[in-house]
Amino acid sequence: MSGKRLVASRFAVAALMATVFVVAAFDFRSGSEAEVGRARADESAGEHRSPVDVVLSRNASWLVTANETSNSISLVRLADRRVLDEIKVGERPATLDLCLDGQHVVVTCAYSGEAFVVQVEGEKLRIRSSIQLGFEPTGLAVHPDGKRAFVGLAGGDEVAELDLESAQVNRRIAVGSWPRHLALSPDGSRLAVGCSGASIVVVVDTDSGKVLYDERLASAINIGRMTCSADGKYVYFPWMVYRSNPLTRGNIRRGWVLASRIARVRLDGPSYREAISLDVPGQAVADPHGIAIGADAKRLVVAASGTHELLVYRRGDLPFIGVGGPGDLIDRRLLRDRDMFYRIDLGGRPMGMEMADSRIAYVANFLRDSVQVVDVEARKILAEIDLNRTPVEPTLARRGMEIFYDGRRSLDQWYSCHSCHYNGGISSRAMDTWNDGSDLTMKTVPPLFHVHKTKPWTWHGWQTSLDDAMSKSFTITMQGQPISDEDSRAVQTFLQTLTPPPNPFLQPDGSLSPAAARGKIVFESKLAGCIECHSGPFFTDGKIHDVGSGEDGDKYTGFNTPGLRSVYRKVRLLHDGSEKTLEGVLTGPHVAEEVGGEGPLSEKQLSDLIAYLKSL
Repeated sequence: MSGKRLVASRFAVAALMATVFVVAAFDFRSGSEAEVGRARADESAGEHRSPVDVVLSRNASWLVTANETSNSISLVRLADRRVLDEIKVGERPATLDLCLDGQHVVVTCAYSGEAFVVQVEGEKLRIRSSIQLGFEPTGLAVHPDGKRAFVGLAGGDEVAELDLESAQVNRRIAVGSWPRHLALSPDGSRLAVGCSGASIVVVVDTDSGKVLYDERLASAINIGRMTCSADGKYVYFPWMVYRSNPLTRGNIRRGWVLASRIARVRLDGPSYREAISLDVPGQAVADPHGIAIGADAKRLVVAASGTHELLVYRRGDLPFIGVGGPGDLIDRRLLRDRDMFYRIDLGGRPMGMEMADSRIAYVANFLRDSVQVVDVEARKILAEIDLNRTPVEPTLARRGMEIFYDGRRSLDQWYSCHSCHYNGGISSRAMDTWNDGSDLTMKTVPPLFHVHKTKPWTWHGWQTSLDDAMSKSFTITMQGQPISDEDSRAVQTFLQTLTPPPNPFLQPDGSLSPAAARGKIVFESKLAGCIECHSGPFFTDGKIHDVGSGEDGDKYTGFNTPGLRSVYRKVRLLHDGSEKTLEGVLTGPHVAEEVGGEGPLSEKQLSDLIAYLKSL
């Protein structure tokens, strides 16, 4: 969510102009509008909503939620806490923001690659335009001028600037890997982009589209949602850090493996990031995600999605530390002062949120299918708004989803399955999971899409039972309690429902580009030899091969052939993450003539082969 919302009232003087703008800018849809917006709430009966974000009207009379698993958005009237309307949008709604006029919202849809402009007309939602973006649009911020919006394309390493009047893309700005979340300064001059794949926050000048600077976050993964201070000096966001230490109980409890932080980065010029640690000894914080600042700037609130709670801080005197900090565990001053820091248990999986004033937070709770109204000063839930119009029976897969996202399953609740396998996918770091019984032999995190069809498991392929692999993940990697047979079945059932994002490198009709079609011929040729190991529907033969890339500390010899589906999304390649690009792999450790091919490949053949690999 954008920091613009914190100061939305400052733009009230533009309301009259905005009314004129609405008529001119949003009334251009053709007959396709009816097709896009045809499905309403009654067609979504029996589905979990799983809200991931919420946007609040200026006068706090209504809100809209983005519902990930029902591919819909819901309109809620707050006076009687009633769901007034629900419409289908694109696949996997991700983020919402409010337009200048206060009567339109923009929603990004990650899997269908779209952004929609939706009008709130009384008690109804109406789609006014859709913009095709591709490349997994997630983060979103509408500019204060009301004419533009910025969208992070997590699958394309870019930010797209949208023209909301013409429903077109103005330009695309290269930023860094996985730009999932972003925020605008209140005056709209600076855009902060959290690039989780590159472990950086990028600051962009919105007029020129130029990247001004970036701030590196050492060992960062899973940069969360972002919000700006009212004075425009800082962008705040939660994030996690992975540190390459042996996976022991002592190291986990010291915060030396996975830990959570809140950081702030200056928007008025380069300066080393400042941060605080969130983790309490014995009761750590897993998967911090949403963030909001109260209207009076007194409270900073973070949604800890993995531990099912809100973390509430007194913002003004938080002990942010720059170079040399913060410490590995929470600053004890926060534990001694019960007004400076406290926790509110919400249950479920709290995600995006908005604050109406200095104390009331509206929280999208993914697993509870609800919006929770929380008084952060009174430290209690005032109300819970169920987004399901009819009761939805929980399935075995839904139960598995709850376990997958539950940080309390790990030792002292430090991390969840999701912490490393982000939404079932991958992380940006090579990690030591200790699953193969060796210390500090770092391995990249494999995606879990189609995991039930890609036996054997682990990088060395020694694990041939998915039940055993599941058990070891909870008891060894997470150092938690043994998982029951029923819970194991639930998690495996959930994993079978996971699907990767659609590949943006395919043609609109799903076919290969000319370059990729040529690359397919190279891939299957004896010259490259790729298909000798990377065969079948998932491009793995399920066999162990010794290609000379082992390490002295490895307990096993050889490596399980990794599948190549969605390889374009990876920011670290090979088992140890030592290569960052496909070109680096194919001209270095996996040069064709040294790993089964007859090679060498010409520059043109190499380029075509890479185009094909990106299309898989």
